[in-house]
Amino acid sequence: MTAQSVQTPPSLTTAFPGGPRLLADIGGTNARFALETAPGKIEAIEVLACAAYPTLAAALVAYLASPTVAQAGVTGIRNGAIAIANPVTGDMVRMTNHHWAFSIEALRREVNFDTLVVVNDFTALASSLPQLSATQKHQVGGGVGVVGTPLGLIGAGTGLGVSGLIPGKDGWTALLSEGGHVTFSPANPTEVAILQFAWKEFEHVSAERLMSGAGIELIYRALADHGDLPAEKLSAAEISRRALAGECSLCDDVIEAFCCMLGTIAGNIAVTLGAQGGIYIGGGIVPKLGERFDRSGFRARFEAKGRFNKYLSAVPTFVITAEYPAFVGVSAILSDRLAAA
Repeated sequence: MTAQSVQTPPSLTTAFPGGPRLLADIGGTNARFALETAPGKIEAIEVLACAAYPTLAAALVAYLASPTVAQAGVTGIRNGAIAIANPVTGDMVRMTNHHWAFSIEALRREVNFDTLVVVNDFTALASSLPQLSATQKHQVGGGVGVVGTPLGLIGAGTGLGVSGLIPGKDGWTALLSEGGHVTFSPANPTEVAILQFAWKEFEHVSAERLMSGAGIELIYRALADHGDLPAEKLSAAEISRRALAGECSLCDDVIEAFCCMLGTIAGNIAVTLGAQGGIYIGGGIVPKLGERFDRSGFRARFEAKGRFNKYLSAVPTFVITAEYPAFVGVSAILSDRLAAA
């Protein structure tokens, strides 16, 4: 458990009528927790490894009992919201990329909350997009967003998240999308070879099979096989490190293929949603690629839609650089739920 915040004196943590609120962003690898002690004041952030806890409840209880929360002088939390990397279609949640499974109502009772909201993590992240400042996003390529049009969202990490925001007369509606599981579509002979290699392991090759940490490892094995090259057993992190350090041309080819494939999928989202307001890229992988992503084939592939090239060249693409944007989105969702209660 690692604290990543500066604590606020207890006297400043009672701005909400119902007291401070718990916020969480649960991925397949890490569980991030925070307290919102006043509107927009998010602190006491801790990141816990999911593998270190048998259940989400155990991780949540450990956070609430942590020195970070104690030092913040926060007690009696009654309301919370969790963004999770999984479909949320009812009371039971079973994670796709981790073994945790739980009942939302049972979890609410276990932590003694009055209100516990659980939503898909990319629904929460999408809700944060209109609130991102210029310093919390980085534009890649050209294009200018059209005000009042949909926004698209994609992000690769342990899995591939997809969502969007649709404008309406009463504000934005965040989509409950599982677009990461659409069928992968290759765009050139090399990607056909990657797909054929992936078919040896999976009957259905979704976009997520390749646009994820495990996907980077799969692309590495596929390109080694395609080029009749020796392949080591490398993690996605090591493949990325070697590529960014210029130590391995095969690893660099893997990152380039990943970025181009992501461009294809992001372009698909843009034309499907009519996302003329822009496409936003989150997740744990792309922000760490830095300028390597900027000079990759991502943007060219994003625009490569034949007759719709001109349409897509006008759509801006942004990498989300804010450290914990999902907290902002899940906070807004919780506020709406409490206001409607």
